[in-house]
Amino acid sequence: MKEANQKNIPIPASKYPRLIVIGGGFAGVKLIKKLSKQPLQIVLFDRNNYHTFQPLLYQVATAGLEPDSIADPLRKQLEPVRDFFFRMAEVYSINHQEKYITTEIGDMSFDYLVIATGSKTNYFGNESIMTHAFPLKQIPQALDLRSHILQNFEAATITTDPDKMECMMNLAIVGGGPTGVEVAGALGELKKNILPADYPELDFDKMNIILLEGADKLLSAMSGFASKRALKYLKKFDVEVRLKTLVTSYDGITAKLNNGDEIKTCTLIWAAGVQGNYPDGLEDDMVERGRLKVDGFNKIEGTDNIYAIGDIALMKADEDYPNGHPMLAPVAIQQGDHLASNIAKMLKGKEPKKFKYKDKGSMATIGRNKAVVDMGKLRFGGFVAWLIWMFIHLISIIGFRNRLIVFSNWVWNYFTYDKGTRLIIRKFIPGNKIKEE
Repeated sequence: MKEANQKNIPIPASKYPRLIVIGGGFAGVKLIKKLSKQPLQIVLFDRNNYHTFQPLLYQVATAGLEPDSIADPLRKQLEPVRDFFFRMAEVYSINHQEKYITTEIGDMSFDYLVIATGSKTNYFGNESIMTHAFPLKQIPQALDLRSHILQNFEAATITTDPDKMECMMNLAIVGGGPTGVEVAGALGELKKNILPADYPELDFDKMNIILLEGADKLLSAMSGFASKRALKYLKKFDVEVRLKTLVTSYDGITAKLNNGDEIKTCTLIWAAGVQGNYPDGLEDDMVERGRLKVDGFNKIEGTDNIYAIGDIALMKADEDYPNGHPMLAPVAIQQGDHLASNIAKMLKGKEPKKFKYKDKGSMATIGRNKAVVDMGKLRFGGFVAWLIWMFIHLISIIGFRNRLIVFSNWVWNYFTYDKGTRLIIRKFIPGNKIKEE
């Protein structure tokens, strides 16, 4: 366990109970906003001072959006909350018996604690992939990937080595879920509509985009209709899809596959899974499959007044999800909203209610006019699904300014076939990959 720099973090005294929230993602922000007028002192800890709209990270990585259009300052968002304090600091550990947390800036006691730390990339113990592949969970990672891809094409214009050319112009994506499919589609659009004009000296018939998926279909959590349509759309963007294929190792140049094949690529994007991300201090029997076990009220089993919401929470009490809920933004938002209602009830001496997830559908976009949407028994594909996808994402983005910027970028891209953010703001240096802890 890491040592804090001081014993106690200075926060003004309050006549109200103290609620500490760890994590300013979808779940944490929703919870705090709904508790804004409750008799609580609320303290939020996050390693960043902004909230990230993660569903659009791939567009930052593929030059469709700038990072400030999918991020918003946490202090600005939560300014109206009464008796609220934000501290930008990493939380190292939790002492649930004595009810305090240890952070990089000191310790702080709590009456209620909510862990909303989300998830991090799961490499399934493969050290070579963790070292050399590009994850896509944070804004700095998206910027690193964007710079790396553009730097490779700049370098390709001056190389005379055919092996280096092949490595730099091949891009592999591992994982056929929504993130992997959306990244592959966005790269396909770059290859088809944008990069040939930027780099006329390169032969883009030699650029290969390869999507690798271990299962026997894409978008395995969605319908068969969505899976087949996604495959059809990706092929239109000249994306090579390989199903039932796993990456066994990657050294930064060669990806070795479980069937004995090899792929030469300097860019391997890892979108094959996530795992829970939480501080130290909780007992092993409180954790299962990398997530914190919670009851039907999101309370961590074996603790008092400590809750977990969002990706980090594994709730088996919902009979429709005996193995826990999917690690998706709608689950996090609903759990944040529901736990806030329960805390408000408990403050008034009322009984809390169990959480019940309402699945409002799943969706993925594969590029211009191409998307798939599952909504209950309804299935949409093509232009209609693409409009639904755009509308849902626009209204979900926090902040009117961000919505306006994203919408204007999408309109510009649609009518001009151009992505105007192909900027290497900071060069990516191999070996300096952003680490997730």
